[in-house]
Amino acid sequence: MFRTALRNVLAHKARLLMTVLAVMLGVAFVSGTLVFTNTISEAYQKSSAKGFDQVDVAVTAKSEADKGNTIGKSHELTQTLLDKSAEVPGAANAIGVVSGFTAIADKDGKLIGGGFQSQGGNYYGAKDPRYPLAEGAAPHGANEVAIDSETAKRAGYKVGDTVRISVDGPVLRPVVTGIFTTDDGNVAAGGSLALFDTATAQKLFGKPGTYDEIDVKAASGTSQTALQAALEKALPAHLVETETGKELADNQAELISSSMSGLKQGLLVFAGIALFVGTFIIANTFTMLVAQRTKELALLRAVGASRRQVTRSVLVEAFVVGLIAAVTGLVAGIGIGAGLRSLMGALGATVPDGPLVITPGTVGTALAVGVLITMLAAWLPGRRAAKIPPVAAMSSVHAKATTKSLVLRNTLGALFSGAGVAVILAATTMDGSDGQAPMGMGAVLLIIGVFILTPLLSRPLIAAAAPALRVFGVSGKLARQNSVRNPRRTAATASALMIGLTLITGMTVMAGSLQKSIDKMASAAVKADYVVSMANGNELSPDVEKKLAKVDGVTAVSPLRNAASRIEGETEYLTGVNGSAIGKLTDLKVDSGTFEVGGNRVVVDQDTAKSRGWKAGSAFAVHYEDGKAQQLTVAGVYEGNELISGIMVDSATLTPHLSDVSDMQVMLKTSDGTSDATKDRLEKALGSNPAIKVQDKKDLSESIAQMFTLMLNMLYGLLAMAVIVAVLGVINTLAMSVFERSQEIGMLRAIGLDRKGIKRMVRLESLVISLFGGVLGIGLGVFFGWAAGELLGTKMATYELVLPWARMAVFLLLAATVGILAALWPARRAARMNMLAAIKAE
Repeated sequence: MFRTALRNVLAHKARLLMTVLAVMLGVAFVSGTLVFTNTISEAYQKSSAKGFDQVDVAVTAKSEADKGNTIGKSHELTQTLLDKSAEVPGAANAIGVVSGFTAIADKDGKLIGGGFQSQGGNYYGAKDPRYPLAEGAAPHGANEVAIDSETAKRAGYKVGDTVRISVDGPVLRPVVTGIFTTDDGNVAAGGSLALFDTATAQKLFGKPGTYDEIDVKAASGTSQTALQAALEKALPAHLVETETGKELADNQAELISSSMSGLKQGLLVFAGIALFVGTFIIANTFTMLVAQRTKELALLRAVGASRRQVTRSVLVEAFVVGLIAAVTGLVAGIGIGAGLRSLMGALGATVPDGPLVITPGTVGTALAVGVLITMLAAWLPGRRAAKIPPVAAMSSVHAKATTKSLVLRNTLGALFSGAGVAVILAATTMDGSDGQAPMGMGAVLLIIGVFILTPLLSRPLIAAAAPALRVFGVSGKLARQNSVRNPRRTAATASALMIGLTLITGMTVMAGSLQKSIDKMASAAVKADYVVSMANGNELSPDVEKKLAKVDGVTAVSPLRNAASRIEGETEYLTGVNGSAIGKLTDLKVDSGTFEVGGNRVVVDQDTAKSRGWKAGSAFAVHYEDGKAQQLTVAGVYEGNELISGIMVDSATLTPHLSDVSDMQVMLKTSDGTSDATKDRLEKALGSNPAIKVQDKKDLSESIAQMFTLMLNMLYGLLAMAVIVAVLGVINTLAMSVFERSQEIGMLRAIGLDRKGIKRMVRLESLVISLFGGVLGIGLGVFFGWAAGELLGTKMATYELVLPWARMAVFLLLAATVGILAALWPARRAARMNMLAAIKAE
């Protein structure tokens, strides 16, 4: 039986090639994802580990816990603690570390690095061992800076050049006095690092006389743990905590691995979709192969082969096919992993150097996935073939499915579909995150149910295409009949395309609806002409608001200044605003009271008021971060949203209680409204700072749209894999269908249907099957998009369902294109068939 199975594999090389390709693509995607993420993760880990070479023990400040109405304060690492750390037995030296966001502009005024990767720090002492100088000298004073060699190379800076730098808004123009090398992971990933002398760094980052961290280097012969014990003994335990360099490196490696896991899981989901689609094709292929060899298998049974042996022979074929597909998929996946890494470089994302990582786990996963998926898909056809009595098989009595099996299938399909719809509808009535898990479960049940029901659905839906097919005469009529002749085969072929289009359509509906809702929210809630913020989401200096207020034509300006407070023993964030201007910059619906902010009068959003039991006129005590208390009165309750919510307090009331004043955003209105000239004037007032964004409503909308567009394009690219697998499935089905119908095609040729008519028949059959899968996919996608929107609508009042008719038409056209392209080779093969040889074929 083993030799027979191997002979069958070799005898059907062309037919099994498509199956090998289907499995190979899925395995290639899985192994490519693992190779890519493991390579990037290890490169970052090794790069970050180098950054801890000068750190044997790190000392950081402890933070007090919030107690009652007192906000817990962070302790400070002072010069005294630094000196004590340096004098501890076993310490070679101690370095005080100061760091914060620092944007560096290139010579064209554009930001170098990507926002959060733009860092600044201090060059400690006359010679900092962390940053060996390649050129020039260490920075001294407020007008000097040293930059990393990679940034200098990318921007073309040299020692003596003046650079434009921003820490929290205002532009600085220091001179480059030195260029240094570093193992900093952010720099290796394409970011930038600027170093000031310690006093300047402390002033710029709002930490005068204090440090973020103290890095202690052990003397020769002293271990990290011994140094840590000595430091813990010498330093006050209630003020500081310590960590060894090894612990820091391990934590960083875990953090990198954790951050990569999201990307890995996302890519593996799409690999799973490709394999899921491929499973239908494999099962379909083996079902047809077994059907074509029914008499051969019956003969084997007649000469003594057991049912188990017949099933085993089919599984051996599947094992050989799966093994070939897994090995070729693994090789292709290694190429995909290397290609993705190169693509990141081409897109401007710098990745640390390192070898391509191919772990035993990757190899094992690729082989296991390829072999197991193929054998699992082949098991049912093999088992079905083994159960056919030899006499019945030889006389083809088994050809049609029994009424009992069809009733059972349709009943199961209806139950799964009904349960899926019921669970999804129930989930739409739940609150936000509570409904996510039920909706996911309902979606899986519904997809399984529709897949089971697809043979039943194929007849009425394909029959609907009959009027259009009549235009093509006999070829069209035959195509329709061929499409519904074997509903199970048609269903398995169409389902592969259906799943891909379901996901694509659902995501497109969601993205379009969210975009519309956010646009609607912005236009309804914000009357400001411009919103100013940092490019990386960091906080702005209060100087930005002052500079904008002085610009000609600015009629109203207000910061959004967040600050922690304690209300009734719980932490609550206040938003400081310009009380006299905020009403001109926002248009928030007031449920009760008046929208009045000033003195001790505040406005509160609906949700906060409800949770606290407040209404217009309610009074409450607030304890600010400096410990002082004040009685505030709720002047009005407004409808908050994702853009604006919380307790709004006049900044004049809030600011005196803050030790570090900074703004998340600044909103402003101008007498001329929005225009390129006005925007240019505002940007120039801020020093044409590359780290600051000046956005009007259109810019805000486009930035949000850009995010959704990028996400969708990534999804389209990844789901293209599933569509390619679906194309292979259609080709496979048609090729085998043509083979099965050799006699029929020969007879059609003999009674007068020419080669063009045969080609047209096969192409139309492929087109109908593909469009059937496309219609099901788009229909399910719209339903899932609507349901997810209903769930989201519980949290977003402005949510509105938007059906992307143009894109759905494109998706349907894509399904038709798949059908036409997939039919090219099978149609040509059918047309070139010798009619006499075909008529005599068994």
